[in-house]
Amino acid sequence: MASVNGEIEREAVVAAVARLWQEHLDAEFPAGLRGGELEGIDLVMLDADIAGCVTTWRNNDGSLGRESLRILRHCITELDKVLPLLMEAEEFRYYERLHQLATLTSKTDP
Repeated sequence: MASVNGEIEREAVVAAVARLWQEHLDAEFPAGLRGGELEGIDLVMLDADIAGCVTTWRNNDGSLGRESLRILRHCITELDKVLPLLMEAEEFRYYERLHQLATLTSKTDP
């Protein structure tokens, strides 16, 4: 029975990632953050690093290599620093969605 529950949970994660990923692809990068840094963190690179890891995760049936996991966990730490500093709702939503994507894909394994 545990494997059935595990499979159902995995399918829910895959569906959530697919929905969040599509939302992310449809969203424009917040104009006020282009070329910006917060706490010494390059916001464009943070977005790009997470996007690369999520793409890898999706292309590899929900699996990430050790280096991608390390990058993703580092990005989550950076997001934890950046999110409280974002004052515009659009900017916060954009990076909160990235946080959700990073968290979901970093905690799953086939």
